[in-house]
Amino acid sequence: MSWCCLYSSLLNCVSWLVVPVVGIVILLLCLRIAAGRALRLSGESLVFGFFHPYCNAGGGGEKVLWTAVNALLDKYKNSKCVIYTGDLDATSEEIFFRAKQRFNVDIASRVDNIQFVYLRRRWLVESQYYPVATLAGQSLGSMLLGWEALCACTPDVFVDTMGYAFILPIAKYLFRTKLCISYVHYPTISTDMLCLVDKRTKSFNNSGLFTNNYILSRVKLLYYKLFACFYGVVGRCSDVVMVNSSWTKGHVDALWHCDSELVYPPCSVERLEELPISDSSRKLHIVSVAQFRPEKNHGLQLRALAGFLAGLNEAQRHRYRLVVVGGVRDEADRRRVDELELQSLSLGIRDRVDFRINLEYDELLRVLGDASIGIHTMRDEHFGIGVVEFMAAGLVALAHRSGGPLADIVSPDPAECDGFLADSLDSYVESIDRIFAMSESDRTRIRLNARNRAKLFRDECFCSRLLEVVSPAIDSKPGILKQL
Repeated sequence: MSWCCLYSSLLNCVSWLVVPVVGIVILLLCLRIAAGRALRLSGESLVFGFFHPYCNAGGGGEKVLWTAVNALLDKYKNSKCVIYTGDLDATSEEIFFRAKQRFNVDIASRVDNIQFVYLRRRWLVESQYYPVATLAGQSLGSMLLGWEALCACTPDVFVDTMGYAFILPIAKYLFRTKLCISYVHYPTISTDMLCLVDKRTKSFNNSGLFTNNYILSRVKLLYYKLFACFYGVVGRCSDVVMVNSSWTKGHVDALWHCDSELVYPPCSVERLEELPISDSSRKLHIVSVAQFRPEKNHGLQLRALAGFLAGLNEAQRHRYRLVVVGGVRDEADRRRVDELELQSLSLGIRDRVDFRINLEYDELLRVLGDASIGIHTMRDEHFGIGVVEFMAAGLVALAHRSGGPLADIVSPDPAECDGFLADSLDSYVESIDRIFAMSESDRTRIRLNARNRAKLFRDECFCSRLLEVVSPAIDSKPGILKQL
């Protein structure tokens, strides 16, 4: 009887394993058949498909997208670029206009070579729909959104420019795209995130609920480790992996077990370099330029200003102002701005802070030309285009001592000082005080060094490096060259 029971239990266990596996295999076969029926653009043109659901946003990722599109269309003149976007409320003309307005990138002349595929399920990748297990939820959602995109149009070369790595195996194995390319701005999960959870350190994505409870923190750590494992598996489906900074490269190489290519993002510094260097045309303003997202840590900027003003008398404090410039993408971003306004009120500095939302490029130039200091407060910023823009515009940059600003942008050589780094409220306050207390000649020297450093990140440097990495992969891939 015992042997029968053992055999029955074993059979039950096997069935619980086999049935789901067989179900998944059947599902994949059905999906593969459906993928074979997906639309491909007719004609002899090489088709690039850029997966960028927020292509009309105003961040650095969109700057990379449009500059890359221009570069590839310059190189492969008869090719076409399909942009997968969820910006249903924007026409192609409006998207082209915003790219020119915000980034000074002219793509309107490419209208015959660019096609938009509008995605109706972008909500699948929005964090507010996943209050628990957000990383897993958004990643699974991205797979469904990617499926919608690739069914609408299957390109020859699939390019992920927003970091949705879980789409890569779908594009490569189900839709049989000839080449998969990734440009990673920020890893979905990093070893730093694992470390914060392991040490139970509180941060914007590791709340007190977990840091104050040992069991919950262990559960979250296990979840992160499992997710990191899957993230590495899907990442290795990319044929070409590009990263935007040394910090990102370290994490992606460790998680994906690859040797990614470092391609600094493009920074349009030409018009910024026309702004004056000297103090005579500038005000005692501190400016911040970043999207209103939690990780940008705008609250630290407000506290730093409050700490600096606390050391001044009433007559002095009215000479200083913080101008917070940022892009608002949705209602969640709008709520964050409202919360920051309330925080500035509670700190007693509401009359010293301006919030400027979704500025046109010319207005942004005026704001940068008026300011003296550019402040950046995001911990582990993947690169920091805003910091480069500060340096090119003639501001004294004050950035967080981590990520891209530390590893790639602000020079570590004291003799060639081109900016400052800080990592705490006290160090930000001290740096602001130090910069304003400097002589004009010292500030001018730092600004000149910074402007010279910013030249390393010009648009043309990005385009040249991008083609250096991507072109060999495209040109050597069977079945692509004959389309050119």
